[in-house]
Amino acid sequence: MTTDEEKREQFLKLLSIMKRLRGENGCPWDKEQNYETLKRYLIEESYEVFAAIDEKDMNHVCEELGDVLLQVVFYAQMGQEDGYFDMGDVLKSINEKMIRRHPHVFGDDDAQNSKEVLAKWELIKQKEGKKKKKIMEINQNLPALLLAQKAQEKAARVGFDWPDIQGAYDKLAEELQEFKEAQNEEEKAEELGDVLFSLVNIARMLDMDSENIMRKATNKFIRRFNDMEQVLEQNGQEWQEYDLASLDLLWESAKAKEKKEKGK
Repeated sequence: MTTDEEKREQFLKLLSIMKRLRGENGCPWDKEQNYETLKRYLIEESYEVFAAIDEKDMNHVCEELGDVLLQVVFYAQMGQEDGYFDMGDVLKSINEKMIRRHPHVFGDDDAQNSKEVLAKWELIKQKEGKKKKKIMEINQNLPALLLAQKAQEKAARVGFDWPDIQGAYDKLAEELQEFKEAQNEEEKAEELGDVLFSLVNIARMLDMDSENIMRKATNKFIRRFNDMEQVLEQNGQEWQEYDLASLDLLWESAKAKEKKEKGK
């Protein structure tokens, strides 16, 4: 592990590198970037961190976190060039916010558990700024499952929540029944949305990340499907040569293979 002084030196070095990349004799690509063009890279690099965590490869996590930090430094350098803010302003802003929103650590307030912390956090956020924010002012660009879970979490922080998970299970059953009884495509779409929202609610009450769960389930499907395709290629066959029952046998074989490999 590095010392505090080494951390400081490395951070200042990164700031210096970015300044040079954006400078007069810097990199043409870096100099062409702006606030809009960089958005996709900030998102992509964040998902690379997720993938590294799923791989349980801490060296890879370290590398990908560096890529995310680079995006922050990139934005700070552009902000400095345009006279809006610099890295010091970014750091000052987050430092002040963290102290302000943790009065139970840096002040005389008290919080006994995470639930109390989140409730107080929400109240403090409401008091910040000149214009009072509504509780459900949430970034609509979030992935759908994450957006749903965040909305539910915010509602729960002010007491709008089931007293226990049984209420969420009952709601899911109710929404499934309404979906089955829907009469047209528009109604079915709406009711299916309610079913998905209810499933996210159950995940939240079990302290599970629905976005991450869905990603893992999809990746599992992709792995097994790729295994099926590999078998077809090895046998010199095409998908059209298999009926649904035969494809299902290939699927079960891929599942069994995966479980066996996990057991090793």
